[in-house]
Amino acid sequence: MSKASKEFFSPASLPPPRGYSHIAKVQGGTTVYLAGQVSSDASGKLVGEGDFEAQVEQVFRNLKIAVEAAGGTMADIVKLNIYLVAEVDQASVPKLRAIRDRYVNAEKPPASTLVVVTRLAQPGWLVEIEAIAALEG
Repeated sequence: MSKASKEFFSPASLPPPRGYSHIAKVQGGTTVYLAGQVSSDASGKLVGEGDFEAQVEQVFRNLKIAVEAAGGTMADIVKLNIYLVAEVDQASVPKLRAIRDRYVNAEKPPASTLVVVTRLAQPGWLVEIEAIAALEG
């Protein structure tokens, strides 16, 4: 298999991104699609009920476990889709980004989409994040 070449950039003709890249270009390698991760531990128990930051931390721990199980690292993440329930104050988004930046390359962050939803599949979940990773060979 070929080595994955990853390039993250944002054209000057698009609005300036705030904490993400507009484009993640991948050539070669292996693409891995990670299912949406929520704030549940390995036993399925909700972690951080009512605590947004604790839930975001657990979600990123779960993403790390998933990408490593596929043979990659968090540095291989090229795209994040973030689903945030409407009850979470939008002022909490910078907290989400701060936690995210401890797990991904904050200098060249993955392409990202943030979607506000009415609710997630289970009561108590405040955030769900799915990811795409580009692995070497």
